[in-house]
Amino acid sequence: MSNIWNAADYDLSHRRLVPCYDQFYAAAAELTARSIKVSSPIILDLGAGTGLLSEFVLQKIGSASLHLLDESSDMLAKAQQRLGQYDLKISIRSMTAALPAGSFHAVISSLAIHHLTDEHKRGLFKRIHQSLVPGGVFVNAEQILGVNDWQQKLYEETHLDGARALGSDEDEIRAAQERMLYDKCATLPDQISWLKEIGFQNVDSFFHSFRFAVYAGWRSEI
Repeated sequence: MSNIWNAADYDLSHRRLVPCYDQFYAAAAELTARSIKVSSPIILDLGAGTGLLSEFVLQKIGSASLHLLDESSDMLAKAQQRLGQYDLKISIRSMTAALPAGSFHAVISSLAIHHLTDEHKRGLFKRIHQSLVPGGVFVNAEQILGVNDWQQKLYEETHLDGARALGSDEDEIRAAQERMLYDKCATLPDQISWLKEIGFQNVDSFFHSFRFAVYAGWRSEI
């Protein structure tokens, strides 16, 4: 859905539309940083957008060789401005395509994979597992689906009320609702189950605030 966003307005709007913004991104960055055991890690950011999550991670670890993948050249241009002082590689492609060649100490993503069908999510998770070095981590800061209609309604209400409280006007709310019509969110239990089936270790949710969750899994050291 990154091509539906206006890259110029994305960052400010995003901060209003993710009510748990700081804790959400900080949790993903903390997991990533604590999992990296080398001084010059190689990190792949899937659906990187304007580089928000990568910036949070790099503030924790200091430096890395960073590969950003997104369908939107406009978004990636903003990411290059934000992260220009780091070692960057850029791939303009879909997450359903082959991942960039090489092995990664961490694969990270934020609010992107829920744009894929469940079948494509599972296929991507398999490719991610294959691309990680032994002990490497996959961290996904994601928008999730409620496990039933009651929970989903609660997620929607708390999300939009939180965005309004942070200054989103009704035009911004309406635009967000229109974008979310294209979402293909999956439940948190389903996504954790898929990762375990693929072979990820220690899979769990490490942050959860209504419809926003951060989950992670590690490739075995062996």
